[in-house]
Amino acid sequence: MGATQTRPEPQYQDLVEDTGFSLEQIKNLHKRFEQLSGNADTISRENLERIPALANNPIKTQIIEAFFDKRNQHGNELGSYEAIGFKEFLMVMSHFRPPTLRTTEEEKEAMREEKVRFLFNMHDTDGDGKITLQEYRRVVEELLSKSGTIGQEAARAIADAAMLEVASTNVPNMGPDDFYEGITFEHFQQILKGLEMESRMHIRFLDASAAHGFCRK
Repeated sequence: MGATQTRPEPQYQDLVEDTGFSLEQIKNLHKRFEQLSGNADTISRENLERIPALANNPIKTQIIEAFFDKRNQHGNELGSYEAIGFKEFLMVMSHFRPPTLRTTEEEKEAMREEKVRFLFNMHDTDGDGKITLQEYRRVVEELLSKSGTIGQEAARAIADAAMLEVASTNVPNMGPDDFYEGITFEHFQQILKGLEMESRMHIRFLDASAAHGFCRK
């Protein structure tokens, strides 16, 4: 089943509080939604597959799946949608919303945690609350092997070494025969601690008349 249908313009106002976007930003994003959906009520994975800016992105699959992941709707529901309406599209986009001059430090911290959780969900593909070695390998292999500069086996070796380093840091007394279940969200937060997120996770608000894909600044 798909998600909710597109909301008519008079109902945009109730999305301002839910997402933190201004009314003007919501209207602009709705124009983009209509471009991507072909003026339909919902967007499918096939719609996002056609975005030129994602064509050569090594984690294209993870980015697209993030839009259909129910965990990214600011709730606790697991699973994924077959298609999403404008509200669901907007809720995902809100993870990339940059802070404004009026954003308080408390709000900035909450926004950062949302961004980290979004990234964590992209890696934790089975939704069990941990990024396992297999999940981590998959991402690293796609990032490195698809670049054409390194083979799949070498990429896997790098992923294994990185996971071993994470395990030794998070569980310093782990024995050589102990099994590391995976990176929890708390461990993931520690790994990204000190990393400036706003410029690394920011999608420019695209002009609907000229835009052809999502762009990173």
